[in-house]
Amino acid sequence: QVQLVESGGGLVQPGGSLRLSCAASVSSVSINTMGWFRQAPEKQRELVAFITSGGITNYADSVKGRFTISRDNAKNTVYLQMNSLKPEDTAVYYCARNSGGGSYVDWGQGTQVTVSS
Repeated sequence: QVQLVESGGGLVQPGGSLRLSCAASVSSVSINTMGWFRQAPEKQRELVAFITSGGITNYADSVKGRFTISRDNAKNTVYLQMNSLKPEDTAVYYCARNSGGGSYVDWGQGTQVTVSS
């Protein structure tokens, strides 16, 4: 099992930026697809972005052009740069590791992002 620890959440005004980090306990970031999910109160968890081992990225329509997922293999860390934040981006953000079989099997504890004036 891979331990994932998120950080970087907080309170930000609309239009602001945050960068989330997800540190993995082992060298899995480079060989697995890594994803960022979010869950707002009373809403289902949604996949925000993912990055494959080959560096292919994909984003939910709601964040395209505003969020960027990246990774640093040397640091076993995945990042989510979030710009032009909106109140509807408020949620708990989780990073997760895909096992390669299509399922995300390891999850972090989550970090709260609140966008409010």
